[in-house]
Amino acid sequence: MLVLVAPGQGSQTPGFLTEWLELPGAADRVAAWSDAIGLDLAHYGTKADADEIRDTAVAQPLLVAAGLLSASALGDIDPGAVAGHSVGEITAAALSGVLDDAAALSLVRKRGLAMADAAAITETGMAALLGGDPEVTVPHLEKLGLTPANINGGGQIVAAGTMEQIAALEADKPEGVRRVVPLKVAGAFHTHHMGPAVETLAEAAKALAPADPKVAYVSNKDGEAVASGAEVLERLVGQVANPVRWDLCMETFKELGVTALVELCPGGTLTGLAKRALPGVKTLALKTPADLDAARELVAEHAA
Repeated sequence: MLVLVAPGQGSQTPGFLTEWLELPGAADRVAAWSDAIGLDLAHYGTKADADEIRDTAVAQPLLVAAGLLSASALGDIDPGAVAGHSVGEITAAALSGVLDDAAALSLVRKRGLAMADAAAITETGMAALLGGDPEVTVPHLEKLGLTPANINGGGQIVAAGTMEQIAALEADKPEGVRRVVPLKVAGAFHTHHMGPAVETLAEAAKALAPADPKVAYVSNKDGEAVASGAEVLERLVGQVANPVRWDLCMETFKELGVTALVELCPGGTLTGLAKRALPGVKTLALKTPADLDAARELVAEHAA
């Protein structure tokens, strides 16, 4: 059984879309998306520097576009399940048929802008914790007023809150945590600080007509496979201000009997987590079109 997964913000690197745009029809497709959402995706995916693509309003639509482009390059495939990390959930919604590509790009453009606006209200940030036991780490973070915004499995937790709270964490690490590494992100995503963005997205979602997913859609909220398109959309809206439980998503992959995992462009992060948390599951990250042949072989062997 194959699961397709889409990475989240932070996985983008300068120029990562360049080779993908050389595939037949890719440049025209991206140009049409760019016109529809008012953002030059080709420019940001090929010529922009690291600071430009770190901008939340740019990074999020860029990642969804890359995920959709790389998925289509794989050809007509039949995964047993799909999932995405944070903004990657919108990619997964399109892959499962809940939203069409145009609706997914429109929604993610509004998401990125709304989250950027919310992040500008208070100076906030995120930090990765290296080492430690979640049962010890999570209560410690909550004591400091921080949110465990990403619980990724394999011992990886990302904390989020105000810059003062991040500084307090650096001075007072949870027992067992070796290092606290501040992340270069614009704000405390997946926390209550994103509340204003939830309101904006809820309004935008009213204009959409989601279909029920054609394959199992595994949600960041609790790792559950969601069968209703309306519920998928509702969860996409609320997830902006709630923690990403990628650990629970991987537990569901185990329960579903997943035997192979392909991570869409720009792959790497989720594949690394899967290698630690899903022993025996074959993994492949789509980084460039050079990875497509190997991915197709894996798909042919493991897809339904």
